[in-house]
Amino acid sequence: MTERARPHIGPDYLVAGRYRLQSKLGGGGMGAVWLATDRLLNREVAIKQVLTTAGLSEAEAERVRNSIVHEGRVAAKLSHEHAIAVYDVVIEAGEPWLVMEYLPSRSVAKALALVDALPAVEVAQIGAQVADALAAAHAAGIVHRDIKPGNILVADRGPDLGKAKLSDFGISRGAGDPHGDEPDGVITGTPAYLPPEVARGAQPTEASDVFSLGATLYTALEGQPPFGFDDDENDVVTRAAMGRIIPPTRTGILTQPLLHMLEPAPQRRPTMAEARDEILTAAFGPGTGAYILGVPLRTEDGTIPAWASRSGASGVRSPNAQPLPRPHRAPSAAPAARPQRSGSFFDDLPNGAPLAIGAGVLIGLVILIALIIAVM
Repeated sequence: MTERARPHIGPDYLVAGRYRLQSKLGGGGMGAVWLATDRLLNREVAIKQVLTTAGLSEAEAERVRNSIVHEGRVAAKLSHEHAIAVYDVVIEAGEPWLVMEYLPSRSVAKALALVDALPAVEVAQIGAQVADALAAAHAAGIVHRDIKPGNILVADRGPDLGKAKLSDFGISRGAGDPHGDEPDGVITGTPAYLPPEVARGAQPTEASDVFSLGATLYTALEGQPPFGFDDDENDVVTRAAMGRIIPPTRTGILTQPLLHMLEPAPQRRPTMAEARDEILTAAFGPGTGAYILGVPLRTEDGTIPAWASRSGASGVRSPNAQPLPRPHRAPSAAPAARPQRSGSFFDDLPNGAPLAIGAGVLIGLVILIALIIAVM
């Protein structure tokens, strides 16, 4: 029995009788992501395609198919303005396709290919927004397990210009979901952002996500991951297992929140909600959460950063352009109140000066009169 010929997938191909492919957005390995039009709802969507399972064993092919369905099921449990939404899972040509929200965007990884590092005020906004989405994910029992610069998107045009969103729940795990449990010794995630316990073979937890987000923000500020660059991933995993990060030198106002998130012992790290609040307080002062989380990324003067704009031009105005709040600092002690006097020559002299000057003038007049009498 011959295998049925697979259709040629390309622009204009219709998936599940509903989604018309436009162009390939990216991909690699076993999957590709397409921009498509939802003909039913007349909107653009992103569709993740399994390139092919041909040539794989039936068990491996089934694992790949299940991973796509699993990603859809897990991500569908989370509805948050700073996480990419999943709309549908469909079967086309015998393979599952994941239909997602389309965000015209640039990843933080691509931003770091344009600039050496990002300013702390911008990293704080990105970090707080993503931490807010992850706090919601953790509350829903979802552990992401692969937080890295490539999975954080910042809208570079359109109505969401400047908004940060977390993507790719491909290896995430839901509460009570056996799909995410790996065999002993199998490490899940990207080596450069692995927390020490996962590098040593432990199963990822919510605390592992906290470390990985901290490592991602560290990279955005320092221009390199906390364990450095290395072509040999095994060496990176070894350094991660030891938990010895390179001491940061450019993290500025975010130094303390990041070091807290990068604690080697998971029990000493903050929860994701606490990490979000620590980032906001360090960068903008207490009580700024709703203000920062509810508006797009912007610089201190209210403009979109040049790296986050498709045009690459600085000074692009945010839809909600307002100055960012400044960190709250206790005012210095006020100088002691000075006694009020009428405006006169003596106003700016120290207390007691008018009396001293008056006495000196009087003594001088007496001496002058005595000299005049003596001469006469």
